[in-house]
Amino acid sequence: MYLFLSLLLSVILGYLLFVMGPIVGGILAFGIIAGSLFRGIYLLNDVRKRLAAISPEVGKVQEMGQEQPHETVPEHLQNPGAYKKYLEAKQ
Repeated sequence: MYLFLSLLLSVILGYLLFVMGPIVGGILAFGIIAGSLFRGIYLLNDVRKRLAAISPEVGKVQEMGQEQPHETVPEHLQNPGAYKKYLEAKQ
């Protein structure tokens, strides 16, 4: 029922904007769309804040990012002549 009411009100609003002319109707339509977008952003930010307050623990991705990098360096990077030796042995 709420969906039907929303559709009906949208049709009436669209007809009124069409009747008002392009300048006034365009300004009102832009205001409605911009206001809806800002309201959506506000609600998303509110949901994000509430979820962060509920579960502040660190996730697996953040844990993986905090690990120290491995100190092992491949042999070809440790010794500058290792690649030359490899090429000579290959021939």
